[in-house]
Amino acid sequence: MRLGNPEILAPAGDFVCLQAAIDAGADAVYFGLGTFNMRARSGVNFAEADLPEVARRCRAAGVKAYLALNAIMFEGEVAEIERTIVAAKPYVDAFIVSDWGVIALCRKHGATFHVSTQMSTSNSLAVSFLAEQGAARVVLARECTLAEVAEIVTKSPIEVECFVHGAQCVAESGRCFLSHQAYGASASRGECQQPCRRPYEIVREVPAPGSERASAEFSVGAHTVFSARDLCSLPFLDRIVAAGAASLKIEGRGRPAEYVRAVVSAYREALDAVLAGRFTPEFATPLVERCAAVYHRRFGEGLFHGRPGARQFTDNDENLATRVKRHVGVVERDWPRAGMAQIRVQDRTFRVGDTLCVQGPRTGDATFAVASIRHDDEVWDEARKGDWCTVPRPSPVRPGDRVYAVVPCRG
Repeated sequence: MRLGNPEILAPAGDFVCLQAAIDAGADAVYFGLGTFNMRARSGVNFAEADLPEVARRCRAAGVKAYLALNAIMFEGEVAEIERTIVAAKPYVDAFIVSDWGVIALCRKHGATFHVSTQMSTSNSLAVSFLAEQGAARVVLARECTLAEVAEIVTKSPIEVECFVHGAQCVAESGRCFLSHQAYGASASRGECQQPCRRPYEIVREVPAPGSERASAEFSVGAHTVFSARDLCSLPFLDRIVAAGAASLKIEGRGRPAEYVRAVVSAYREALDAVLAGRFTPEFATPLVERCAAVYHRRFGEGLFHGRPGARQFTDNDENLATRVKRHVGVVERDWPRAGMAQIRVQDRTFRVGDTLCVQGPRTGDATFAVASIRHDDEVWDEARKGDWCTVPRPSPVRPGDRVYAVVPCRG
């Protein structure tokens, strides 16, 4: 089932990220309600009471909203998840699911559902079977190559979705028991503590003279065994589109609004270029740099080009962003007609020419260079802690929005 114009599907951990995704050009967003999803531990989820406002913003912008209910469901949770489906159905376009019981509940209530990558769907027979069960879309296993994606799409009676950017799990489609074994925190319940990202030592017990058992310890290079690189598909996005993916999913419900804005806008530009026939790998280079400016691990190409995949493990788990935000203060007033905002500086000094980032639940993420700084009739070169000042901004901001300076990571 080939579709010509795939959607860009963006993560939304809160209203700031939701607005940033919409403003950056997302066609759809996905989010959670605090439980029963794969980011239940992260603290970046909406409340059920937020659903009407989420739906209002998305529908006003022509953006679809998908609710993640993709954790496994235990026996005592059936009633609660069923209640959630009934309550959320009027406000969302589809549910993202991975448990057969949740699928049964969606079918019972006539709710549209997409099958999550956690179900490890990696062939056309599985896609066709899931379509027979009522699935509107299948998110393929992240282990599928580009050639396999293309073949599955040609045989699929429903939409196929692919991950294109963000954190990757070393386990098969993210189904891992390591966190559960080590900490009692199940990855299948959105509680993963990410032990895979840590350095390891191997202890080997061996017989030794004079004792029953002895041990030898071997140090493994930090983060080289289980810690996968972050996926970045921008250089070959045209090939994913050509394979027929109906949706291009960006991972990152636990990442900040500036990540959402930067990555979604980069993929928006890249996809528009692909559809217009002007995309090249060189076109993608500055877009990759834009994504590299915000939180990320070392980039890789996932398994799109073959399994098991060369150079797909990072040599560290550090944030490799080239830019970082530092708290400046808050917005006190905004004058829409004048295009000016009043800022109270609480922490970091900023100067003319610096880049500011304003974030808020209705504002999303507004980033701009400071063209001028004024205090009443005075013109300043800089604003210091304790000052209030006005600056021109490109789009409306709101009182209470947080203001940050965007600086080089070592700045």
